Formats: sequence, C-alpha cells, structure tokens
Amino acid sequence: MKINRLLDILKWGLLISILGFLGCAGPSLYSVNMYYDAEQASIPAYLKADKASSAIISVAEFIDTRRMDDRLVIGHVVEKDGMKNLVLPKNVKATKAISKGIKEYLRKAGYKVSDKIVQWDLKEEAMPKEDFKIIIGGNIDELEISCRRDFPTNTYATNMKLTIVFADMAKGKILYQSKVESSYSKEYVWFSEENLGEQAGIALGDAIEKLFEDKTVAQKLKEAIAQ
Repeated sequence: MKINRLLDILKWGLLISILGFLGCAGPSLYSVNMYYDAEQASIPAYLKADKASSAIISVAEFIDTRRMDDRLVIGHVVEKDGMKNLVLPKNVKATKAISKGIKEYLRKAGYKVSDKIVQWDLKEEAMPKEDFKIIIGGNIDELEISCRRDFPTNTYATNMKLTIVFADMAKGKILYQSKVESSYSKEYVWFSEENLGEQAGIALGDAIEKLFEDKTVAQKLKEAIAQ
C-alpha cells in the first residue's frame, strides 16, 4: 500500500511539473482575427445612400506600406518575463480585413457594394477595368496590436493609421484622399487571443466610422454616384 501511494504521489508530481513547464513556456506566436461588425454602427444621416441609385461601389484590398521586414506581423505580446512574441492574422490578412470592414459599413449605409475585393495600386492609370462607379482603396501606414502581460492585469492596445483614396472608375479619376488614425487600449485580468482580436476590431471600427464622419467624404461619394 505504501509503495502504491508513493507511486501515485510521484505521478502527480510529474504531471504538475510538466503542466507548469508548458505554462511557463507559452507559445512563440499568437494569431488573431481582426473583424469589424457594422451591424451596431450609427450611420450619419448625411451619408445614407439614395435608395433610387443603382451605382455599385468597389473596394480594393488595402496596401501594406509599413516599414518592416515582415508585413504579415500585425503586433506583439510582451510576456511577463520580458520575451516579445509575434501576433499574426489567423484567417484573413489585415489588408483584406480593413477592406471588408469598409464594405460592411457602406452596405449598412444603404450603398450597393461589389462582393469582389479588387487589386489597385492607387494610381489613376492603373485603375481596374470594372463596370463599377466608385472604387475605394488605401494604404496601411501603421498597425500595431499589442499586449503587455502583467499582474494583476494585462494591458491591450491597438494603434492604426490609414490612408484612404476615393476614385471615379467611370472617369478614371481620383476624387479625394483622406487620412485617419485610431487607437484603443484596455486592461483585462485574463489574457487571450480573443481579447487581442477584440481590441483590433474596435480600433478598426473606430477608424472606419471616423473616415465616414468626414462630411467631405460623404459629399464626394454622393456627387460621384449622382453623375
């Protein structure tokens, strides 16, 4: 009986040691989904689409212009021991996540938006040959999704700077260019990749909503569609 009890103690001790080692090791990278849900967005009255219009808007995949070696990286997590681990997109690249967010916002505002995400380098002479009225594209100038793990709370933060370009596809002419910045931070007791993604989604939504709060953007958009 004493031998069996000793073996049980040794087994439990070994299991606890393994779990403790795994907990300290942690992953070498994290992956998150950056997603903006436009369902809860409050659309300004001056932006809402004319229901009689049949014009279709196209949204291009954003161009990542950040000055870094690996643009797939969208952030970092600083562990409690000071080690810095990478944050990568899980299912959709940031360049497409931003485009999808703009599409969903415009649909909520009542506009007809193409399902297809096109490629455009923001030059007038290279505008896609598509049968749409307006094209919206842009650059990712800055993007950092971060978390500093600590006790008793973990500090999450997201910073984003975007350049957005509106163009008349029928005329092959750029209409307007705008820059928008967004930042969001919060502290949570628990750490998770879901929390990282949630912070990124909030910052993305804030950037999109700030963009379309600009009355000049709404005016240029409506003028081009009406022509």
